[in-house]
Amino acid sequence: MTENEKSYPPEFTDERGLALASNIIDYQLNHGSLLKHIDLAAPFPEGPTTCSPVGVTVFPTLFPREQFERAHELQPIYNELYCAVAEDEEWIFDTIQPLLPIDPLAAALWEIYTQVKQMGHAQDISAGIFRSDYMIQGPGVDFPVSHTGCNVSLKQVEFNTFSCAGGTHASKAGDMHRYLARTGAYRSDGNVSVSYEALPRNPILPSLAACLGDAHEAYGPKRSDQASEKGVLFVVQPNNFNVADERPIEYALWDLDTPVPACRAEFPSDILDYTTLTESRELLFHPPWLPKTIEVSVVYMRAGYEVHEYDAAGKEARLRLELSAAVKCPSLLGHICTFKKVQCALIASGALERFVSPVEAEMLRSTFMAMYPLDESELGMHARRLATDPVLARDYILKPSLEGGGHNVFGDDIPDFLASTPEEKWAAYILMQRIVPPSAANVLLSPRGLDSGPVVSELGVFGTCLWKRGRVLRNSVAGWSFKTKDEEVNEMSVVKGYGCFDTPLLF
Repeated sequence: MTENEKSYPPEFTDERGLALASNIIDYQLNHGSLLKHIDLAAPFPEGPTTCSPVGVTVFPTLFPREQFERAHELQPIYNELYCAVAEDEEWIFDTIQPLLPIDPLAAALWEIYTQVKQMGHAQDISAGIFRSDYMIQGPGVDFPVSHTGCNVSLKQVEFNTFSCAGGTHASKAGDMHRYLARTGAYRSDGNVSVSYEALPRNPILPSLAACLGDAHEAYGPKRSDQASEKGVLFVVQPNNFNVADERPIEYALWDLDTPVPACRAEFPSDILDYTTLTESRELLFHPPWLPKTIEVSVVYMRAGYEVHEYDAAGKEARLRLELSAAVKCPSLLGHICTFKKVQCALIASGALERFVSPVEAEMLRSTFMAMYPLDESELGMHARRLATDPVLARDYILKPSLEGGGHNVFGDDIPDFLASTPEEKWAAYILMQRIVPPSAANVLLSPRGLDSGPVVSELGVFGTCLWKRGRVLRNSVAGWSFKTKDEEVNEMSVVKGYGCFDTPLLF
């Protein structure tokens, strides 16, 4: 990064800036970087389908190469850790037991798991598509910074084991920024430029397809005479606005050298209406829109992470999936591993050493921020004192075990939130120290328009796993996502309008 480049990003005239934004929108429209608008009142298929470009940054955002590479080096160890945790029923139960009376999602999942355990598991192979999210901890630091005296560190925001989204959008945003850099769209009179070589490639789509393809092969040959072929079943939410992130993984499966059949079923209705279990528990998918019956080799969950999905129908559908001989991505225990309560428990002294080597444990522990339960233990009472203090609470985030963005409570809002929440439900939350990232600058392009100013970014590293009774069969780094938001905005979810997909400009 030269002296001139320290004014990054380059300043453009209004005319050139608008032309660049128009170029970006055209790229997104031509490459499917879109969110689908769902109009529940429109008669389908007569009603028109409309889409809008997903939020992206105009420029890639500065990010330290050393920390980007470190996150990738850590991912196989994190994969190993969570594969081991997902096999340890006793540890998981001890960890989430306090949640069961107060957290309906935890209670529903454990109820289903108990039923499966009583009836016996039909599959001992599990698959995982994970994502570890990080921010840079660097209070008072501005990007770019020189490598000498660079007082920043990599800190984990959360670890995701269920329905890890954003990979396709991230890949397309990276391709877009690389295209713009290659065409010279970022060159400025002030010699501020974006190096094409500093924008990393992202192999996320072929990596995710390869993981599901490996799970498909690990299932073995088709077993039921009632099925024409075996295939991967994507379990998705109805009225899905994020099909442009999900569908390309299906297409990539069909595009493998040996194509892997892939199909979709809405949760829970299609599962209940169009699947059956054979006596030997093969899961057969036979919807009216397919001319054949598919034996499901892999169940890939992209639905079932919200509380309202587990009414009676939702529980019945998830139970059927879990009882089947299909490889689950993830299994119920793998799903529960995504809970913040699990992340919090792994921070306890000696917890990591139960699952990984002491050297690996120290490597992972270096990425942890302080995190506390909000129960009635000694540590929990300390956390309650922090969370109810209007001054001390500013440095913390209150997190439930929910996915999808928009559920956390930040800083000044925590004391009032707890005051309005029955105290017996406080233990459903964990208290995490806030990461204070360095300040960077960028221009955000979202459905709200253009917005320039200070921003913060979050790096997600994807991992893919396949394991059998604790023996890891596949452990790979799959790619990355990179999201950026206005530094005054708390949440990061792009599809819910908080942030934008981005590409790290490595320095």
